[in-house]
Amino acid sequence: MIERIKSAMVGLGTWWVLVLMLVLSVVSLAVMLERAWLYWSLRDDVGTLMRDLGKLLRSGDLAGARRRLEASPSAEAAVVVAGIVEADLGCEAAEEAMAGAAALQRVKLEKRLAYLGTLGNNAPFIGLLGTVIGIVGAFDELGKANSAVPGQASQVAPQAVMANIAEALVATAIGLLVAIPAVAAYNMFQRIVKTTQANTDALGHVLLAHLKATAPVTGSIEDAVETAAARSERSGKAPKKPAPAREDDDGGAN
Repeated sequence: MIERIKSAMVGLGTWWVLVLMLVLSVVSLAVMLERAWLYWSLRDDVGTLMRDLGKLLRSGDLAGARRRLEASPSAEAAVVVAGIVEADLGCEAAEEAMAGAAALQRVKLEKRLAYLGTLGNNAPFIGLLGTVIGIVGAFDELGKANSAVPGQASQVAPQAVMANIAEALVATAIGLLVAIPAVAAYNMFQRIVKTTQANTDALGHVLLAHLKATAPVTGSIEDAVETAAARSERSGKAPKKPAPAREDDDGGAN
């Protein structure tokens, strides 16, 4: 069994590992360029956007705030627009709408990043596999040389062994060259996603603060008394009624 596996490994060599690493590196480069273009297209001055949004909300111009946000290409603005659309239903409805929109934007921003993370973590191991195959080939050539004519072994063995070891080291180097850019891009893109989420929370709180401040005051003292009475009836305790006024026996005060 071991001999068959060794023969298959030596017969295939490390070329297929190098081809696989080349294909993975091309896909990785395409993902990095596509993600970089997306993040670049969504960039905006969030500080200026927040100031403009605060001014429009303080002036009561909710429609103007929506137009200002819709003019922004950023993911943060798209989330807050979802809250403004549901603002007439109350603060809680706007908050839930923004939470749903933020989840969709996060999926959009994190798309294909898992590939970069997986490639960055596993590319060195793929290169190590090529290294192992090359070392196995080197020892196989060494064994063949030792079993050959004694006079030729000293000349053939070093050349064959060095060639296989060099091929193995190339596989390791290719694996590292593929993994390092993938890990760097993955970390950078994750930082952009976290920054976008923080900016989204900041803009969303500006809208929620306005909605909470302008929410109509509901209820009154009578409503509170009725609510307390209903709770007392459910608990089996009747609410206390005021005692009737006491009258003197002569029907009036002296």
